[in-house]
Amino acid sequence: MSQHKGTALVTGSAGFIGYHLCSRLLESGWCVIGIDALTDYYDVDLKRARQARLCAHQNFRAINERIEAPGVLANLFEDYHPDAVIHLAAQAGVRHSIEAPKSYVEANLIGTFHLLEAARAHPPAHMLLASTSSVYGANTQMPYAETDKADTQMSFYAATKKANEAMAHSYAHLYDLPTTMFRFFTVYGPWGRPDMALFKFTRAILAGEPIDVYNHGRMQRDFTYVDDLVAGIEKLIAVAPIRPTAGESQADGDSLSSVAPFRIVNIGNANPVPLMDFIAAIEAATGLIAHKNLMDMQPGDVPATWADTGLLQRLTGHSPSTDVTDGVARFVAWYRDYYRV
Repeated sequence: MSQHKGTALVTGSAGFIGYHLCSRLLESGWCVIGIDALTDYYDVDLKRARQARLCAHQNFRAINERIEAPGVLANLFEDYHPDAVIHLAAQAGVRHSIEAPKSYVEANLIGTFHLLEAARAHPPAHMLLASTSSVYGANTQMPYAETDKADTQMSFYAATKKANEAMAHSYAHLYDLPTTMFRFFTVYGPWGRPDMALFKFTRAILAGEPIDVYNHGRMQRDFTYVDDLVAGIEKLIAVAPIRPTAGESQADGDSLSSVAPFRIVNIGNANPVPLMDFIAAIEAATGLIAHKNLMDMQPGDVPATWADTGLLQRLTGHSPSTDVTDGVARFVAWYRDYYRV
C-alpha cells in the first residue's frame, strides 16, 4: 500500500490529462479531489467513462461544477485545504478559440482567477498550473526554452494561457504562493481528446474516410505521450519554487522568477516528429493506408514545436522518452477496444 502523501485538488479531472494524472496520484498514495464541469465541447460520455474509473477508487472524490462559478473553488479550498493543486481545467483547442472566444474568457481567465483567489485564502504547499507550447507563438528559434521571450501568441487560446502565466506570477509575488506553470507539447495517448489529430486520424482511417492534413503535411510536433507527461507533473509537485533572495542569481536556463516563488517548465519529448511520420505510425498500427486530403495551414497554427526539456530533467531527473511508434500503437489499441472497432 502506498504511503499517504496528502490531498491533491485536480481541476479538469475528467479530461484527458486530468484522468491520467488523477490515476497516477491515486496509485502513488494521494487523496484526490477532482473537479470537472463535464462540458459538451466533446463527447460527454467519454468524460463520464473516465470519471467512473476514478470514482472506483476510495480516495477519489468527484465534484461536477464549473470552476468559474462563484464560490465553488473557494468552498473546496476551505473544505479540503489541499496540499497540492494541479490546475488543468480549461477550454482547450486552438481552432475552437477562433469560433468561440468567449468560452475561453470564462474558463481560462475567470476560472483561473477564482482558483488564484481561493489559493490566496487557503495557500497550498505548491500550485501547478497548465500552460501550453502554443504560448511560444511566432517564435522560430528552436528548441523552445522557458527563458525565451514569448509575446507573439497566434491564437486566442494561447493568449489566454499566456495571461494565466502572468496572473499566476502576480499572485505568487504578492501572496508568496509557490507556483509552477508547465507548458505541454502535443500530448497524446489512450483516453485522448476526440478533437485532436491522433483521435480524428484514427477514427477516419478505420472508417475508410480521408484525413485533413494541414500545410500539406509540412509540419512537425513534439508529440508527448501522456504517461510521460503526468510522470513529469507528479515529480514537479515535490519541487516547489522558493522566492530568491535579493541579488541571488539563477542557474543558467532556470526560469525561476527574480521576484516570486514562480517557475515555468516545459514538458515535452524533446524530439519533434514530422506530421507525415506520425500518420505513418497510425497506418502501421491500424494496418491501413490513410487517404490524405492535403490542405493549407489553418489560422492560428504554427508549423513546428520542439521543447527544450533540460530544466525538467535538472529539477526532477525525468526525461519523457516514449517513442511515437509505441505511443500511437497503444492509443490505437485502446481506441479499438473502447469503440469496439
